[in-house]
Amino acid sequence: MPIVTVFRSRLRPGVEDEYQRLAGAMSELAHAMDGFIEEKLFVAADGERVTIVRFADWPSHRAWAEHPAHREAQRRGRDEFYESYDITVAEETDHRTMEGSSDQSR
Repeated sequence: MPIVTVFRSRLRPGVEDEYQRLAGAMSELAHAMDGFIEEKLFVAADGERVTIVRFADWPSHRAWAEHPAHREAQRRGRDEFYESYDITVAEETDHRTMEGSSDQSR
């Protein structure tokens, strides 16, 4: 069963450039991990950032969460970049897609 992480955050003023470098490296790493499905980033008009990441299962999600480079990025996020953040991790119990006129439930 896929695992979905919703990461909501707000950056501190003046950290955007360095944060983008680190976030880009972490995105590349996540994409290379076994079990990675997808990642999407959205930025709201009020500055809140929302990243949605999907992994195939708990072991692949845990490998990402505990990867040493990701752990260091998490530490830097708390110490240097984030004004606030909120993380929700859940099992995907239902997934539906619609492309064109066909509804494909899984």
